[in-house]
Amino acid sequence: MDLVNLLKQAKDVQSRMKAMQDHVGTIEAEGIAGAGLVHVTLNGKSELRKVSIDPSLLKSDNRQMVEDLIVAAHADAKARVERLVAEEMQKVARDMGLPPGLGSGG
Repeated sequence: MDLVNLLKQAKDVQSRMKAMQDHVGTIEAEGIAGAGLVHVTLNGKSELRKVSIDPSLLKSDNRQMVEDLIVAAHADAKARVERLVAEEMQKVARDMGLPPGLGSGG
């Protein structure tokens, strides 16, 4: 393989990775806690996009429980978004002809 082909392939990989990073920002996952009383939504970069708290929780004087449910919902969403991103990375790796596991980040 000559240097020109290697450079072309490197540029192709770079453009695919940029597209993947852009796509990851559009992935969203919702985490739920407290039997559906608290919902949080994260994007593929683990940025918090939305928090929804059932009004019944806000009427009570149980701030600690609400805080704990938000943390639990965030952990749930983070696990889901990490799984979705890993699946997308595996697809990209397969499309690029990389061996299994190479695109999974680990």
